[in-house]
Amino acid sequence: MSNAVQMVQRSFWKAKIEAAWEERSVVWLSGVRRSGKTFLCLSLPDVEYFDCELPRIRRRMEDPESFLDSLGKRRVVVDEVHRLPNAAELLKIAADHYPGIRVVATGSSTLGASSRFRDTLAGRKRSLWLTPMASPDLEDFSAPDLRHRFLRGGLPPFFLASVFPEADFQDWMDSFWSKDIAELFRLERRSSFEKFFELLISSSGGIFQASRFARPCEVSRNTIANYLAVLEATHVAHVVRPFSGRNVSEIVAAPKVYGFDTGFVCYHKGWEALRNEDLGLLWEHYVLNELQAVMQLSRLNYWRDKKGHEVDFVLALRGKPPVAIECKWRVADFDPSGLSSFRKLHPKGDNFLVASDVKEAHIHRFKDVFVRVVGLPALMTTLRDSVGAEAPSDSRQDE
Repeated sequence: MSNAVQMVQRSFWKAKIEAAWEERSVVWLSGVRRSGKTFLCLSLPDVEYFDCELPRIRRRMEDPESFLDSLGKRRVVVDEVHRLPNAAELLKIAADHYPGIRVVATGSSTLGASSRFRDTLAGRKRSLWLTPMASPDLEDFSAPDLRHRFLRGGLPPFFLASVFPEADFQDWMDSFWSKDIAELFRLERRSSFEKFFELLISSSGGIFQASRFARPCEVSRNTIANYLAVLEATHVAHVVRPFSGRNVSEIVAAPKVYGFDTGFVCYHKGWEALRNEDLGLLWEHYVLNELQAVMQLSRLNYWRDKKGHEVDFVLALRGKPPVAIECKWRVADFDPSGLSSFRKLHPKGDNFLVASDVKEAHIHRFKDVFVRVVGLPALMTTLRDSVGAEAPSDSRQDE
């Protein structure tokens, strides 16, 4: 990792780890490759670092009790914990019998998604998802230019590179295949998988149909569905499923799929510079990333009817009316017809229009619906205050 990355203190994420430690002694930190997990952990004060990539470290942890006995009451980082044959056991023992030790563990997202890992650590850990850079990161990096963030993406080394890091995108894919896919999923036909990845990222934000990818990737629809499940498990693709009240006019099956990072979207679309017409799509991706980072939302929906009316995101909480969120780069770009159609079927719930050019939050009536027009910080604050305690997050699933 570059020296420039190491100099940045990511205060937003450090505070989240400290808050998680207040609730549980074990924190599970997940995120895509090169999102900055290792340096974030190393930047925590008074931590001892253990890299499970090293054979001598793995040997030291073969007897979890002896290893934990040697630590006293310390704050420790266990990096690449999926390399251990007994990763879940080690963390369970730490949580149950060594409450004075604070552990932050990182590793493959597939380990965190496995039923054995979840079941073993149920109620014993807090999960934190380190997303690509969100708005608080831009403040820490002293780089508030959204166009730069859109084009370079939110992986810190890519964002801070002195020139456009074109070669790094393929290097990332090579590493992703060798370390996250080949070892853990044992997929065959690398060329087909990478072709699917490229096609999926270049169509990011669109409605997903497996048949569109099967022929160019020269695999079956079932294989495409398996590829998508792998990308979703590793946080590389975000599957946003349709919200429905089971009205016959609503789409109920076809999900939308978003790539994990705007930089990869731009790269695979061949965008070397951004046009004004590109900003709306990238802003939608950025708002999704913000919801995932700030509120740790792992599940969102969208809404669409058979006439093509659509709402970008719907936050559906059990026992509460659905919250509708529309994303537009500029307020003037907003067409209320989708939201109006949605509220005819689902009349209760808050409506938000989040745009980059809102200077002060206000309520505006668009035809027959009242909409809270907000900037991104105000959206996060309002959602945290109104629904944050009940949001369907990874950390909630740990309880």
